[in-house]
Amino acid sequence: MGSVVNETQAETVVCSAKGCRAPAVWVLAWNNPKLHAPERRKTWVACAEHREYLGNFLGVRGFLRDVVPLSEWESSADR
Repeated sequence: MGSVVNETQAETVVCSAKGCRAPAVWVLAWNNPKLHAPERRKTWVACAEHREYLGNFLGVRGFLRDVVPLSEWESSADR
């Protein structure tokens, strides 16, 4: 599974779901509390089709912290 890339790395952010090449429109922020400090956020990105699947995968493990539109995540200066 991939992560969010910055604008200099790619123009189109691609969904993190295995084998999916669709443009991402959602950011799923997560962390594993056994490995990461509470404030740390790792990210997966999802197309509309895979948002629920990836969210459920992280959610059942207790890792999912936030789901936001990619446009809002990119415009947030503090991330």
